[in-house]
Amino acid sequence: MTPNDIFSYAGTAASVVAALVLVKAAWQTQTSKVWREEAEAQRTRADRLQADMEEIKARLTRIETENQRLVQLLMALDPERVTSHRI
Repeated sequence: MTPNDIFSYAGTAASVVAALVLVKAAWQTQTSKVWREEAEAQRTRADRLQADMEEIKARLTRIETENQRLVQLLMALDPERVTSHRI
């Protein structure tokens, strides 16, 4: 094998290695882009769920307040009947 053959094969091998490195880098970049987009989608979903949870808590607080007011009104009308139905 002559030195020219060795340099020719080395050049080809270097080109193949460089191409593989570029393909790997492109794949990793694409993968990180996909994961970033997925993370953003999950963050948006978490924010929406948090807002929903806060709305549910506010509604529950309002319902509990209204329920307490109704119990007070019923107690004013007929305390014995309300007490007999409470467990």
